[in-house]
Amino acid sequence: MKLKIGVMGSAAKVNDPLLKEKAREVGREIARHNCILLNGATTGMPQEAAIGAKEEDGFVMGISPAMDLYDHINNWKLPHKEYDIIAYTGFGFNLRNILNIRSSDAIIFLRGSLGTLNEFTIAFEDSKVIGVLEEMGGISSFIDEIVNIAKKETGAVIIYDKDPKILLRKLINEVSKRNKQPKKYDVKG
Repeated sequence: MKLKIGVMGSAAKVNDPLLKEKAREVGREIARHNCILLNGATTGMPQEAAIGAKEEDGFVMGISPAMDLYDHINNWKLPHKEYDIIAYTGFGFNLRNILNIRSSDAIIFLRGSLGTLNEFTIAFEDSKVIGVLEEMGGISSFIDEIVNIAKKETGAVIIYDKDPKILLRKLINEVSKRNKQPKKYDVKG
């Protein structure tokens, strides 16, 4: 089964050509490794990564906060052309974020603000393999400080690198190691 690599980050318009290129290179690398790029079917950094994946004929899946395609395009004003499949949740952003994280085998964070922080805390709490592309700014520049402040061991693995190629290789290696180990789930209720 193909790995699903989530790309989470700033949905703001990307004006800096260097940041845009780095986000696209993340998408290209995901496609080159024959992984599925998964994101929130949104604008900004996640969209730039999706464009990069499509440049390499990659498969892109979006998880939308909207009810359907009409709602996605007309009410939420979100992109759709870069996607091979979009799951419409009707959940809005916060609940959609949970599905984004739980559907990903590993997650790469690019910049971001409050929504990205929400995605990070879900990933951290869920013991995910997390990649942070360095030198991108935004919330992703403060991940180590956030973890320090939290003072909580969750089993999450956080990998930092400024090179998208190296970062993706490290993430895939970590996911492969984890997939060879038996999983323990804490089911409550």
